[in-house]
Amino acid sequence: MPRLLIVHHTPSPAMHELFEAVVAGANDPEVAGVEVVRVPALSATASDVLAADGFVLGTPVNIGYVSGALKHFFDTVYYPCLDATRGRPFGAYVHGNQGTEGAVRAIRDITTGLGWAPVGETVSITGAPDRAARERCYELGGVVAATIV
Repeated sequence: MPRLLIVHHTPSPAMHELFEAVVAGANDPEVAGVEVVRVPALSATASDVLAADGFVLGTPVNIGYVSGALKHFFDTVYYPCLDATRGRPFGAYVHGNQGTEGAVRAIRDITTGLGWAPVGETVSITGAPDRAARERCYELGGVVAATIV
């Protein structure tokens, strides 16, 4: 069964709302046959990445960049997974109270180095998540899950 790994840093109610929407989308009944694995960024390992067929990454924007937790995840898995995970699909979502451009750019640059294939644009949410933001995250989870089926 294909495995979708959701690596997330969820320190706030806003991030939790978006995370739950991604998980719900990945588990949409129309996308059958995908094992959805949720691992906090500080706990995710190279073994988790190597065992997955696709990824969703979620982070708050801290001082214009990805969270330290997601950066730690990338630092931990980058070289052990570099060759073995090339071409695997991924999606990402970020949330900030101000500009998110630095975090979006960092995810793009790091995943480009890993050779991962984006399934679309990073979902970027500023301010309190509304219905449209939750729907975009739901769709993100569903699209990445459907891509690996």
